[in-house]
Amino acid sequence: PPTVRIVHSGLACNIEEERYSERVYTIREGETLELTCLVTGHPRPQIRWTKTAGSASDRFQDSSVFNETLRITNIQRHQGGRYYCKAENGLGSPAIKSIRVDVYYLDDPVVTVHQSIGEAKEQFYYERTVFLRCVANSNPPVRYSWRRGQEVLLQGSDKGVEIYEPFFTQGETKILKLKNLRPQDYANYSCIASVRNVCNIPDKMVSFRLSNKTASPSIKLLVDDPIVINPGEAITLVCVTTGGEPAPSLTWVRSFGTLPEKTVLNGGTLTIPAITSEDAGTYSCIANNNVGNPAKKSTNIIVRALKKGRFWITPDPYHKDDNIQIGREVKISCQVEAVPSEELTFSWFKNGRPLRSSERMVITQTDADVSPGTTNLDIIDLKFTDFGTYTCVASLKGGGISDISIDVNISSSTVPPNLTVPQEKSPLVTREGDTIELQCQVTGKPKPIILWSRADKEVAMPDGSMQMESYDGTLRIVNVSREMSGMYRCQTSQYNGFNVKPREALVQLIVQYPPAVEPAFLEIRQGQERSVTMSCRVLRAYPIRVLTYEWRLGNKLLRTGQFDSQEYTEYPVKSLSNENYGVYNCSIINEAGAGRCSFLVTGKAYAPEFYYDTYNPVWQNRHRVYSYSLQWTQMNPDAVDRIVAYRLGIRQAGQQRWWEQEIKINGNIQKGELITYNLTELIKPEAYEVRLTPLTKFGEGDSTIRVIKYSGEFHCGFEDGNICLFTQDDTDNFDWTKQSTATRNTKYTPNTGPNADRSGSKEGFYMYIETSRPRLEGEKARLLSPVFSIAPKNPYGPTNTAYCFSFFYHMYGQHIGVLNVYLRLKGQTKIENPLWSSSGNKGQRWNEAHVNIYPITSFQLIFEGIRGPGIEGDIAIDDVSIAEGECAKQDLTTKNSVDGAVGILVHIWLFPVIVLISILSPRR
Repeated sequence: PPTVRIVHSGLACNIEEERYSERVYTIREGETLELTCLVTGHPRPQIRWTKTAGSASDRFQDSSVFNETLRITNIQRHQGGRYYCKAENGLGSPAIKSIRVDVYYLDDPVVTVHQSIGEAKEQFYYERTVFLRCVANSNPPVRYSWRRGQEVLLQGSDKGVEIYEPFFTQGETKILKLKNLRPQDYANYSCIASVRNVCNIPDKMVSFRLSNKTASPSIKLLVDDPIVINPGEAITLVCVTTGGEPAPSLTWVRSFGTLPEKTVLNGGTLTIPAITSEDAGTYSCIANNNVGNPAKKSTNIIVRALKKGRFWITPDPYHKDDNIQIGREVKISCQVEAVPSEELTFSWFKNGRPLRSSERMVITQTDADVSPGTTNLDIIDLKFTDFGTYTCVASLKGGGISDISIDVNISSSTVPPNLTVPQEKSPLVTREGDTIELQCQVTGKPKPIILWSRADKEVAMPDGSMQMESYDGTLRIVNVSREMSGMYRCQTSQYNGFNVKPREALVQLIVQYPPAVEPAFLEIRQGQERSVTMSCRVLRAYPIRVLTYEWRLGNKLLRTGQFDSQEYTEYPVKSLSNENYGVYNCSIINEAGAGRCSFLVTGKAYAPEFYYDTYNPVWQNRHRVYSYSLQWTQMNPDAVDRIVAYRLGIRQAGQQRWWEQEIKINGNIQKGELITYNLTELIKPEAYEVRLTPLTKFGEGDSTIRVIKYSGEFHCGFEDGNICLFTQDDTDNFDWTKQSTATRNTKYTPNTGPNADRSGSKEGFYMYIETSRPRLEGEKARLLSPVFSIAPKNPYGPTNTAYCFSFFYHMYGQHIGVLNVYLRLKGQTKIENPLWSSSGNKGQRWNEAHVNIYPITSFQLIFEGIRGPGIEGDIAIDDVSIAEGECAKQDLTTKNSVDGAVGILVHIWLFPVIVLISILSPRR
């Protein structure tokens, strides 16, 4: 199963480990955040970065969310928070670690000036008490200081000055109170905001000149309110300051939304060229000089408009008959949308001649609250001579807008509407994806607007609205989908027709669609002479009846049939052979089309999975070359025929040509079995691409590729479960223990042992000896490294090769004993050469030791911890390394001497070597 650990790089100011679970990474705004997620586990875990309150992908590049390294350039304050690295490979629970990122910043401070409200009068600063408030956004919290000229102001240093933090701001502001304003209080004041140079953020200062002329802003708008204007015209709003010291700055804002893009701003002047109805609204000029409250003046811009002219005819409301009849009343109503509504006027005409209100022809205008923009013509006691064309004309008094004219014909042929659906038009049958027209025939004069809606459920129409309008009774639907099946209602509206009870009719739409099936695609891997059964299931289809199916292998028809009551069809293959492999298609068919299940039946082996946690497949076997221990497991080895070999391809990174060879496999590979093959003759320090392909009697399986890189160093931080193949010595008194600060026993002995691993992480591991009871003074714990093998001596090569052996050790406590390191050579099991030794309390810190070694044969390193006289004697080691070449001289001289360790250099001359983990043949 996976393990995970977060390490940091980049531009951190500070890393803190708080208690046992909180890791804090501090960074300055604008710098680059870089966090790396170190994972182990096999198969190789997949990594995902997330942030508190959801995915991190909306806060940084999607590409980095799934990388080991999360990189955010130019980090901003809103990107601070807790970042989680999650690793999962399908085994056990996912591994999750987190770190809190704290982004530090300091904005420019702002000083605002206020006067005691109870004493405020016209002249701002002739009163007694003045407040200067300093505010700056920051993280961490800002500290403020005040100066008057060059004089630093402190609480109590001047009886006329009081400095305090108001309770409701919780220390985020600092107020300077000038009591009983005196002549010397008229001066230049400076507020210095500081975050104490954390992350090298410098202090910031702002100054304010207080004088007897200091005053809050006042302004005046040189325009009317409201402003009524025709569309297309230009408008200019002028705002001027009438007072304020220092000089106020002027800004324009709009009550809803932003200023139009075409707006031209010049100081306090705002110009909108070619205004439209969308530009209408309230515009405000705001003046601010940080003294008192900002001044604000507003004006409302109204853009004239006339639109949506409609009419309706209302028969005599005192009779139930919907028809117009001689001798009865009839009302004609006209409606428009007008801005501004108070400028709207109506004129009525009959057959082109002006019409005035009379006892029998009554012209009225409906109350704007009931039906805005509406006029009515009531014809009392309709006569034959009243038949004709009536016209209402809507216009705006201000002009500049075209009038809207509406004609209504009243005659013996003016009859209320009726709706019918042609017999062949319901139900309507269509196929998914087609274009269909639903029809309602409307009769009557005049013909009203027809409203279409769903009759069987409360869902939207195809255009997203709840109702769609049609002027000819036809509803056209493009790209019909199955969700559109059902009943549709067409009904008359009152507009452009009779104001009577709506007529309505229903149209049924039936949408046929081909079968939806599963699986759409499925890969089946199976060995020869084994059986497989493929199953294709119907999820939904219309029509459901007359479902047929056919199975094919390539173009060859295998089986056909018809569904009865079952929802699926199966096709078995009892014994697979080369002729049975291929793509099987099952087509399930109805009147609307076919749905298809596809099955790829193959004998290909699954891809192998490289093992990435191999501990240093160490180094060179000659001066210019190195070897690499390649390890992998086989995914689902029993799914197909036995894997008889692997085809290994290798090429230098960046090259085109692959060099290939076969690795023979004897016997069956077990699930999870770790296979090892040693790559030799690799040129230092080149990286290589390695491709591995399993081979069965079916042929090649799926390949997998990885990159291997040269490393001239063995390194162990004791993070994995097998502690880098270190082992406990069976001949000692007690064992070394693997531990991290976050997981140690809560009853640990205080005043001894590390409080974090060598890197400073409370979650990182190290090895230590626990000296609490029942341990006795002088008892030993011995930890053995893996055996490092070297190649035989080359008589023609250089005379010797050195290795730098280094490690970190922690010896803190009043009862510290001794830490010894020995070198054991092959064939000398009983002989151990002392390399290094140290004893006594070295303080609460990690120290580093470096020792040159010159082995002539395979060797082992032994760490021996000896218990001191008491329980406060825990000794720890971490980050053990063996690197090619001698240690740097400053490491040998300074590190050991400072720590008081005794270093013994073991000089055994020999030719250049490398540590090999295994022989040059495959090993499993």
